[in-house]
Amino acid sequence: MSGVGEVGDRYVVGVDYGTLSGRALVVRVRDGAELGTAVHEYRNAVIESALPDGGPSLPPDWALQDPQDYRDVLRHAVPAAVAAAGVDPRDVVGIGIDFTACTILPTLADGTPLCEVPELRQRPHAWVKLWKHHAAQPHADRINALAHERGEPWIGRYGGRISAEWQFAKGLQLLEEDPEVYRRADRFIEAADWIVWQLCGVETRNVCTAGYKGIMQDGKYPSTDYLTALNPDFGDFVTKLDGPLMPLADKAGELTAEAAGWTGLPQGIAVAVGNVDAHVTAASAQALAPGRLVAIMGTSTCHVVNGAQPAEVAGMCGVVEGGISAGAWGYEAGQSGVGDIFGWFVKHAAPAEVASHERLTELATAQPVGAHGLVALDWWNGNRSLLVNHDLSGMIVGLTLATRPEDVYRALLEATAYGTRMIIEAFVEAGVPVNDLVIAGGLTSNKLLMQIYADVTNRPLSIIGSAQGPALGSAIHAAVAAGEYPSIHEASQAMGRISEAVYRPDPDRVRAYDALYAEYRTLHDHFGRGANDVMLRLRAIRNAAAGSAASTNETASEEVA
Repeated sequence: MSGVGEVGDRYVVGVDYGTLSGRALVVRVRDGAELGTAVHEYRNAVIESALPDGGPSLPPDWALQDPQDYRDVLRHAVPAAVAAAGVDPRDVVGIGIDFTACTILPTLADGTPLCEVPELRQRPHAWVKLWKHHAAQPHADRINALAHERGEPWIGRYGGRISAEWQFAKGLQLLEEDPEVYRRADRFIEAADWIVWQLCGVETRNVCTAGYKGIMQDGKYPSTDYLTALNPDFGDFVTKLDGPLMPLADKAGELTAEAAGWTGLPQGIAVAVGNVDAHVTAASAQALAPGRLVAIMGTSTCHVVNGAQPAEVAGMCGVVEGGISAGAWGYEAGQSGVGDIFGWFVKHAAPAEVASHERLTELATAQPVGAHGLVALDWWNGNRSLLVNHDLSGMIVGLTLATRPEDVYRALLEATAYGTRMIIEAFVEAGVPVNDLVIAGGLTSNKLLMQIYADVTNRPLSIIGSAQGPALGSAIHAAVAAGEYPSIHEASQAMGRISEAVYRPDPDRVRAYDALYAEYRTLHDHFGRGANDVMLRLRAIRNAAAGSAASTNETASEEVA
């Protein structure tokens, strides 16, 4: 962290809401210096097996959160970050936030989360559905099938498939599995917009999540006619989503007295429009120019790139005008599991003597490309792009009795790089240039992984100059919302930072990876495009078995009671 600057300096706070915690970062406006940071871990983390406090168990593929954890980040992380920075809170002029997405919750008309309504607290559908809640896949399948059957004009903007992670699939699941909670939900709102509502007392909707996660294209949501064709009671869904739509980096409102009490910041400072963690990072990485793809690599990876014009790219999460920055068409793709896959192997599969990322990386680095004889499919958490199917699962091909832990670990690193190459090639084939990559997120410290990505994609890799890319990006947006810069472009140049072309592709390794990537593509298409649906059948068998076991356990509990 840099020291506090000159008399008269002004500061902004960026708050990054992740999967397990929220981070606050205090940033100096004139140059983007990061002065203090603090993290608050969510008390309930990810709710996957049962609701808190002895609540009912959850089916497979559910992932919920508690909105109180989000408020607690404001109460704890923001004051701690300001204290760590050593700045006078009165010199803070704005606050911005970013969030995982699609992370969405049902609320009353005043913004009260339904899970905080006493009689609904034991209803799973009343809680926040985290981005990696994948139990709505059957609903996403119906949304896609009907859209193609009717020739809906918006489906091509999403690569031909709407994800189970997005708003409409989760909303349809809510309606069909708990219609009472659906009826009680006056609003169905992204957590990014909800927390901004808590900060400034004004409900807004940001163009980023509305476009990428809410199927808003050319100022319109899907028609009532289409929605009622999905389900006669789904025709009012847009009324729950719709709200004042605002561009990124605009001022959503001013900090209320209540939120000032939570954060210790001055009442009345600017609150920036909400944003998504990946998209906001483009500003901190100085990557707003078309053709510079930002890969935000953590538990999952999100790929965002600006283009000069709209194009329909197969398997993309979407293309949205102004979705990353004003004046460009923002494209998004992603991989549902990256760091989570590496973590799974270290935690559950690696022998104790090598069960650390550092040791496995050290051993894997010594290998020539292809020496392990393995190819993996990186679908441990399903496939977001290009296949948009979260019922797919992982695979490793080539295992022998000679296979060692570091072999598997390296194959998993490579598999995620192959998945990114698939995404890049889809962009390029559709006419969206990808000239180089900027990497952000917690995985940039793994030098082997970074070099693998450079070699597999055959492109130079730059590294963001901040360990807190999303939080810095949110702070940059706050500076614009506070009127400190005329646009996000000027703010990005002044406050963002990047180390250019840190990793360059090696021609020999590029050729070796071309051969392995060809095998990956063959497996990808065979198991992901319908030639062999064994993964989907196995998922169905697993879910049926899990449901049977849960039913047996509940019956046994009732008998004991």
